[in-house]
Amino acid sequence: MTRAMPTPAERAYDEWLVLRCQDGEPAALRVLVDRWDGRLRAHAWRLTRHPEAARDVTQEAWLAIARGLRQLNDPAFFRAWAYRIVTHKCADWTRANQRERKLLDGVRNEPKSVNPPPAPCDSINEESDIQRALWRLPLEQRAILSMRYLGELSVIEIAAALDIPLGTVKSRLHKARNDLRLLLEGKKS
Repeated sequence: MTRAMPTPAERAYDEWLVLRCQDGEPAALRVLVDRWDGRLRAHAWRLTRHPEAARDVTQEAWLAIARGLRQLNDPAFFRAWAYRIVTHKCADWTRANQRERKLLDGVRNEPKSVNPPPAPCDSINEESDIQRALWRLPLEQRAILSMRYLGELSVIEIAAALDIPLGTVKSRLHKARNDLRLLLEGKKS
């Protein structure tokens, strides 16, 4: 089920909570965590595909968010800023996981698997095809598609989250959508 875009009132409430956090109000941080933890954890899961990793990454992200909230100049950018932190923590986890996998592969002398294992069920549906295709995309492309279509961030918010120009977001989104389409059509391996 897709969440509706936040209303202006919800955005204003989040901004107010950020301001209260910046003033040192612990209760405001608890409310902010309650409001955003599920969305940020879902984003982390989409990037890592591991529930435990998503939980750990999100916890690390909340520590960074709590430490950095005072330096957030514009409370309106909280959403993009929080997604950026989670995305960076997921990239750190992915790099560490790849190093660990390489070490284990070297010890076992087994070739490294670059694709995720097939789904345990035999039935194929559109959603699982899309999920498998998404998982085959590079982390950068999964992140940008996840932020845009599942996290419902605007192109401007994605630019802020990834700290890249607006035009770069648009071109990366175009490339990611095209690569996803090619994977789904079986034209890209």
